[in-house]
Amino acid sequence: MIFHTNSAEETVELGRKIGEKLQKGDVIAMQGTLAAGKTTITKGIAAALGVKDVITSPTFCLISEYSGKMPLYHMDVYRLDGAEDFVNLGTDDMIYGDGVSVIEWSEKIMSELPKKTIKLVITPKEDGSREITLDNWPYGEI
Repeated sequence: MIFHTNSAEETVELGRKIGEKLQKGDVIAMQGTLAAGKTTITKGIAAALGVKDVITSPTFCLISEYSGKMPLYHMDVYRLDGAEDFVNLGTDDMIYGDGVSVIEWSEKIMSELPKKTIKLVITPKEDGSREITLDNWPYGEI
């Protein structure tokens, strides 16, 4: 599926629509350049999951955990050297647990993610809009 958003607000709203359909154990592997909108779309996913906290990029802490209808594990693996570092963080309990995992810069660790992982790629356009591609989406229309 391919979506287009023209503002941060539209990107958050798309994230909310995605988040409304997510279920326990879902993993979203996000990819996109710096400032593409990965954290922005995560804000919408978090809102749909009932998270009340302010969502910020976990670049320096690597993993942020939020409480809502189910746990949200927001990970940023940009600073990791590869899949082995990801495994050493002890992420299995999150990825295979009762929450939703959203992983920014996931291209570095795709080999460690479940086959059912949902892939979300954000491509910023010159006009400021974003093209958002969702692959392996199991829940029908958004």
